[in-house]
Amino acid sequence: MFAGHYAAAFAAKAVEPRAPLWTLIAGAQLIDIGWGALVLTGIEHGRVDPALPGSALVLEHMPFTHSLPAVVAWSLGAALLARYALRLVWPAAIAIAAVVFSHWLLDLLVHRPDLELYPQGPKLGFALWDHAVLEQAVEMGLIAITGVFWSAQRTRAGQKAWPAAAFIALLVTVQIIAMLMPAEAADSVAESGAMALPTYIVLAIVAVFLDGRKPTQSAPV
Repeated sequence: MFAGHYAAAFAAKAVEPRAPLWTLIAGAQLIDIGWGALVLTGIEHGRVDPALPGSALVLEHMPFTHSLPAVVAWSLGAALLARYALRLVWPAAIAIAAVVFSHWLLDLLVHRPDLELYPQGPKLGFALWDHAVLEQAVEMGLIAITGVFWSAQRTRAGQKAWPAAAFIALLVTVQIIAMLMPAEAADSVAESGAMALPTYIVLAIVAVFLDGRKPTQSAPV
């Protein structure tokens, strides 16, 4: 899953507009940003099998990013950073943490059983990757539904809706490029991680410019 992860960011932005969009966009892929860094260093690893339908990734060892306890830790860390480093109100920090945690839940839908319930524990995954058309439909559906809610929130706040439409169009474009890219484009999991990291960073930067006028913040709670 790629674009579908950002649906959680759109939903959170609609519910808690005080959370900066870039923090939600980065939070949606924070787990994979960490994964990309760790596979580059060899701490986590896997392999590529171009014969597999959907994703060609065989993710064999990623306890520090994709095990359930690890994702809980990443989510709590994101909340604390948002509250004390970015000085956001607690509801915004909690929204960011929820987006980070949503990554594991959405991965659970699409991954083959490679998500550890706990380190060295049973591995879970409902394997929608093996049904590529259905998986893509789920991703696009999530983006469409949450994008509508985000656009409506912007309109209610007196902001223009076109930045939401522009960002969704960008995500769909990137998703289509990823779909059309041959499985052998990445020779290893490390190379796949290296290719994905710049995309995550660029999308977070784009989000900075699309956020627009900040909603008025109440006193910290």
